[in-house]
Amino acid sequence: MNNAVKKVVVLGGGTAGWMSAALIKKLVGASIEVELVESDDIGTIGVGEATIPPIQNFNHVLGLNEAEFLKATKATIKLGIEFENWKNVGEKYFHSFGAAGKSTPFCHFHHYLKRAQTLGLTDNLWDYDLNHLSAQQGIFAKIKTKDPIIEIPYAYHFDAGLYAQFLRQFSEKLGVKRTEGMVDNVLQCQQSGNITALQLKSGQQISGDLFIDCSGFKGLLIQQTLHTGYEDWSHWLRCDRAVAVPSERFEHTLPYTRSIAHAGGWQWRIPLQHRNGNGLVYNSSCYSDEQATDLLMSNIESKPLADPKVIGFKTGRRRQQWHKNVIAIGLSSGFLEPLESTSIHLIQSAVVRLIHMFPHQGINETEIAEYNKQSELEYQQVRDFIILHYHVNQRTDSLFWQDMQTMDIPASLQHKIELFKQSGKIFREQNDLFNEGSWLQVMLGQGLEPQDYHPMANNMSAEQLLEMMKKLKAIKNEPLSQLPSHDQFLKHITGN
Repeated sequence: MNNAVKKVVVLGGGTAGWMSAALIKKLVGASIEVELVESDDIGTIGVGEATIPPIQNFNHVLGLNEAEFLKATKATIKLGIEFENWKNVGEKYFHSFGAAGKSTPFCHFHHYLKRAQTLGLTDNLWDYDLNHLSAQQGIFAKIKTKDPIIEIPYAYHFDAGLYAQFLRQFSEKLGVKRTEGMVDNVLQCQQSGNITALQLKSGQQISGDLFIDCSGFKGLLIQQTLHTGYEDWSHWLRCDRAVAVPSERFEHTLPYTRSIAHAGGWQWRIPLQHRNGNGLVYNSSCYSDEQATDLLMSNIESKPLADPKVIGFKTGRRRQQWHKNVIAIGLSSGFLEPLESTSIHLIQSAVVRLIHMFPHQGINETEIAEYNKQSELEYQQVRDFIILHYHVNQRTDSLFWQDMQTMDIPASLQHKIELFKQSGKIFREQNDLFNEGSWLQVMLGQGLEPQDYHPMANNMSAEQLLEMMKKLKAIKNEPLSQLPSHDQFLKHITGN
């Protein structure tokens, strides 16, 4: 019997729904039908407006024109994230998308820097990072080079609602069918338990072979219908609410996200072409909703453009993100606070993973198991990276931060921290979204100093090492005088 997937039904629009529909139709659509069901009466969360560099790969595979994308989504460039008050109040560091200095095949740059510092060098890691240097001056342009030393990797800030609209237009041109309506009932096969159709309040039935659940936190298909359960991580990541509000843009548009820690949570500030995105992620035992709203509104520094919106959440993941013939993508699959701008990326990686494992002659349990194994590992790795920011802090001004310092953490993260403290060594886990440079910047930025460095850093004399550092610093600084301001770049590429 041929059980080939001939029709995919995506439940829910927003970023998750339209990213899923667009990529599936683009890459598999010659042999299948794709229909997306959404209701204009259901709002989207819409607070995820910052991304990480792999979003460029997604847009490129779709064939999107970057200038059109930047213009349509009111996007700006993101070179990294500046973390303020995370180590101590009044201190800050930068998590850059770039690579500091220059590593050798078997020894990372920071080992050479560590030895140079023991010889009296006063530079820090970020003095050798072109992304950081550009961000601090508010400048950006794409450098045409084959030399990775002077590359400037980047991502975007964009209006998530406008991105969904942009992808909707793109998807419908490809042949994705959009159906407006609210789901009233979910129909299942009595024998297998698979979902067979969505019945709308209008009475219309939307049948399919494979269903993508992008229905948000409620998980209408994956949880309310299939009851897959939820793995709660709130004992590690204790913020459980957020309040968000847009505000007028500043005169100068910074090419990076700001993450500002407060006594019981942290605030984001994301610059777009037409406005700023602002929000406060917080622990409800530290602030009431009213207190959190007041704190945010007193720290946005520009006129609000709407009323603040409070959102509750539980950090964790769906125990099975693919179950029977349903794949959960987006908030229905789990939630990790947007500290490192991973929300949209987790949508992207979920649908890319589905493409890799897309059923041919029928859904099989082996592919489902592999999909779920990879999803679980990805969520755990991102979880550990976010916990790192909280756990390795030196703040003494609030119980919230002091509790984070002493709490038990996952063994996988504890091992990584201890290895770095003792030897300066960092190893990227298989398929870890964040590379060694990302872990390094957060560890150093939060005050973790390794006790040792790799012996390969001793392979040159002190004079040779210090001369190498001097030349690398000059190379990293040389392009800066040639780059336009971030706003000039945006004006040039969008024509606005």
